[in-house]
Amino acid sequence: MWQYLNSLRTRLSLLLVAAGVVGGLIFAGVTRWPLPQLLAWLHGGMAGPGDAAPIAGVAAATPMPAPASPQDVYIALAVGLVLLVLAAIWLAGRALDPVSRLLRALEGAVASYRDGDFSFSIAANRRDELGKLIRMHNELGHTLREQRQHLAQRELLLDTVVQNTPVALVLTDASGRVAYANIASRHLFNEGRSLAGLDFAELLAEAPPVLRQAVDSGEDALLTVDMDGSDETFHLSQRAFRLQGRPHRLHSFRRMTRELSRQEVATWKRVIRVISHELNNSLAPISSLAHSGAELARRGDVERLPSVFATIGERARHLHGFIAGYASFAKLPTPRPVAVAWEAFLEGLSLHCRYKLASAVPERPGWFDAAQIEQVLINLIKNAHEAGGPDDEVTLSIHDVGSEMRVEVADRGPGMSETVLAQALLPFYSTKRSGTGLGLALAREITEAHGGRVLLANREGGGLRVTLLLPAGSRQGRG
Repeated sequence: MWQYLNSLRTRLSLLLVAAGVVGGLIFAGVTRWPLPQLLAWLHGGMAGPGDAAPIAGVAAATPMPAPASPQDVYIALAVGLVLLVLAAIWLAGRALDPVSRLLRALEGAVASYRDGDFSFSIAANRRDELGKLIRMHNELGHTLREQRQHLAQRELLLDTVVQNTPVALVLTDASGRVAYANIASRHLFNEGRSLAGLDFAELLAEAPPVLRQAVDSGEDALLTVDMDGSDETFHLSQRAFRLQGRPHRLHSFRRMTRELSRQEVATWKRVIRVISHELNNSLAPISSLAHSGAELARRGDVERLPSVFATIGERARHLHGFIAGYASFAKLPTPRPVAVAWEAFLEGLSLHCRYKLASAVPERPGWFDAAQIEQVLINLIKNAHEAGGPDDEVTLSIHDVGSEMRVEVADRGPGMSETVLAQALLPFYSTKRSGTGLGLALAREITEAHGGRVLLANREGGGLRVTLLLPAGSRQGRG
């Protein structure tokens, strides 16, 4: 009941009743009393001396008000209108003053929220709807303050993690300028100085060409870069997204040299364990059969010796074949680069595998060991066919880029995930059940023996692109 009496509806109703009462009082005062009597008195006071006196002996009659003249009516209406306007202004001011104060306070609160200050609150000493609105506003401000504090703490934690991660992160806007960069990216591209606001293309112009070409391709890639006289392997990841309604692009450069070295050591340990296991499986029977053969020879039982020697020979051949398979990878001969005409080389390559030539044949001959590079391309084209894409989408392209020859094999298969892409160049790594275990490491080994590099990148629309960067003949001729 008390809440209903304190409501704005009840107050407005009482205000309208009071306005009606005041209007009635003003109407009565203008039409009945005291305004008509005042006008009559003023009218009698202004009468002239020539007016007739009352007749003697006749009782004076009760004075009756004179009929109102048009001028008196206008004066009454003007006075009533002025009083009504003044009463309306006073009542409206009393009724709207709390609302006006609340609106001014809300305007200041909205301005504070716009500036990011959520500490603004309004004193709530009312028990009506306005007081309830004020209390709800203060609760909203308290909630926003808590959310802002939690958000600031999470942003601080995220920024600390991002700034101290060894992965170099560069965020660029639609114009190609750096919007955000962590500490690792500053050391990678600008000697530790800030990258904010710089043109990322200008920074890449001073970077190694392999890194610049990988970023320009817009695809994820695994590449090896010559930095400070040593080879550094990077995994490049590029993602486009919209931030605050504007297009941005995030470039992630993760150093894989140490990780690849660790995985290579682990791989070679596994290989050694496999070889040791196979040696034990073959040498133990051979040792046992040799002892049995010696015992048979001592006894003079020579009829069973041929079967013993045949079994020993079979185990020895099996062991020789097993060791030869691993030795073929470990004993790659040193390449002997010579000038190779591309047309004749591609004609011979087409006899071993099927592919579609996707570029013009360079006029300048290549400079490499034809047999080794041919074996590499045969393996890459075979892998491209086995990737699962259309056979007519397996392409080979050759580009003369000055100091290097770019040989690319591409397909339209499913491509590689980030995990597989990071391990694809490890020795004996293969994703195929029937694979030999060499994977793309043979291509890497032969290409690096030529002084080149291997790049892996997923293609837009699906598929994988393997790029061999081989030194051009002019460079070799100077050496």
